[in-house]
Amino acid sequence: MKIRMRYFFTLLFFSVLGCAKSNGGTTNNGNTGNNGNTDTAKKGLPLSFWVTTGNQTALLQKHTDIYFGTTANNFPFIDVDSTKTFQTIDGFGFTLTGGSAAVINSLNAADKAALLQELFATTGNTAIGISYLRISIGASDLNATVFSYDDMPAGQTDETMAHFSLANDATDLIPLLKEILAINPAIKIIATPWSAPVWMKDNGSTTGGSLLPAYYAAYASYFVKYIQAMQAQGIGITAVTPQNEPLNPNNNPSLYMTALQQAAFIKNNLGPAFQQAGISTKIVAYDHNCDVAAYPLAVLADAAANAYTDGSAFHLYAGDISALSSVHNSYPDKNIYFTEQYTASSGDFGGDLNWHIKNVVIGSMRNWSRNALEWNLANDAAYGPHTPGGCTTCKGALTINGNVTRNVAYYIIAHASKFVPAGSVRIESTISGNLNNVAFLTPAGKKVLLVQNTGSEVASFNIRYKSSWVPTTLAGGAVATYTW
Repeated sequence: MKIRMRYFFTLLFFSVLGCAKSNGGTTNNGNTGNNGNTDTAKKGLPLSFWVTTGNQTALLQKHTDIYFGTTANNFPFIDVDSTKTFQTIDGFGFTLTGGSAAVINSLNAADKAALLQELFATTGNTAIGISYLRISIGASDLNATVFSYDDMPAGQTDETMAHFSLANDATDLIPLLKEILAINPAIKIIATPWSAPVWMKDNGSTTGGSLLPAYYAAYASYFVKYIQAMQAQGIGITAVTPQNEPLNPNNNPSLYMTALQQAAFIKNNLGPAFQQAGISTKIVAYDHNCDVAAYPLAVLADAAANAYTDGSAFHLYAGDISALSSVHNSYPDKNIYFTEQYTASSGDFGGDLNWHIKNVVIGSMRNWSRNALEWNLANDAAYGPHTPGGCTTCKGALTINGNVTRNVAYYIIAHASKFVPAGSVRIESTISGNLNNVAFLTPAGKKVLLVQNTGSEVASFNIRYKSSWVPTTLAGGAVATYTW
C-alpha cells in the first residue's frame, strides 16, 4: 500500500512539473491532476487549467482538461460560490509608456502585428487579452526625454493653452494606441501626469516642486485640452488621476501634491472644468502607495471633492494591500484601482511571480480593486528608454531587442487577463492553507479561479463548485488559472 501511494503521488507531482515551456499551448500528457477521477467521472463538468511554475518549466502551460465528480478523497477544498458577488472588474494590464511604444514600434511590421494580436486580442490560443492600459499625460520617467504638452521658454506662460500640442507623442504612442484600439476598441485607459508644465510650478524644474495655486485653473484646462485632443485622435480616456505618486518628488519628471492640495484642485478646478466641458472621464484620487491611506481618505472626506471623485488608486512600494479595503470600507460607494507595480532588473522569476500574484493580482482583487496593472509593458535590453534620473532598473513585461522576450510580469498579468474579461465579477472563494486564490464569474457565465501555492511543496486539493468537485495538484511556488 505504501509503495502504491508513493507511486500515485509521484505521478501527481510529475503531471504538474513535467510539462514543456509554452505560451498558452496545449499539452496532451494524460489526465493531468485527475487524482483518481475515472473515465466515468468525465461525465461531469470539464475544468480547463493553465500553469506557470516558479522554475519556468511551465509558462502559461495549458493542461489536459480534468472533470468534476463526487469521488471522495482526503484533500482540502477550495469552495467557489458564484451567488456571493463583490466588485465588477474593469481589466488587467500595464502602463504603455512612451518608451514601451518606441521599442514595440521598432519591430518589423509582421512581428509587431503578431505581438499586438497576442497582447490585446480576446480570441485565439496565444492571445492574453490585455483590457486596461495606463498612459502618461506628457512624459513619464520611462520616456527618452522629459516634456509636457505645453512647454514654454523660460519666463513665459500659456494660461489659455494656445501652444498645447500632443506632438511629442505623435510618433510612437498615439499611432500605437490606434493600432491597439483597432484590435480591442473596448480597452480602458487611465492617464496620469508625472509633472505639470514647468511654468506652472514653484521650483521651475521638471523634478519635484508643487503646482502654484495661481495656475490651478490653467492646469485644469490642460487636462481638458488633453482629453479633447486624444478624443480627436479616436482615443477615449476612461479615467485620470491628478498626479502620479504625489508624495514622491524625486523622480524625473515629478511633482509634489498634498492631499489638501489635490482636494482643492479637484473640487475647485478639475471637476468643474470637466463638468463644464461635458467630459465624462473619471477623476481618481491619489495614485500612490498603500502606506498613506490617509491621503485618499482626506480627499474623499472633502464633500465637494468627493462629489467629483470616482475613487482612489494605489501602488504597493510601501504599505500593505489591505489598505485598499480600509479605504473601500470607509467609502463603499467609491471605486478602488491598482495602477502600478514594477519588477526589477535584479529580480528572480519565481520570487517575483509569487509576490506579485499574491499582492498585485489576488491581493488587489480580494481588496476591492476593479483592475490590476503592472508597470512598464516593454523596454530594450538596457532597461531603456528612460529620462535622465528616471528608473534604470525597471524591467518591462517584454524585452524587445530585435526579438521579443516575455518576462515575469507578462505571466503575472496573463494569468488573469487571458481569462477574466472586463465586466466579470469577483465571486466568493475560500482560502485553504497555502492555496491563496481569487475567483470570478465572467459575462459569458464562466467561472475562473486563480490559485497560487505559496508553499514549497506540491499541494493536492479539491476545487468544489455546488455539489461536485475536482481534485488537482499544484507545485510549490506555482500559479494556475482554472476555468469551467
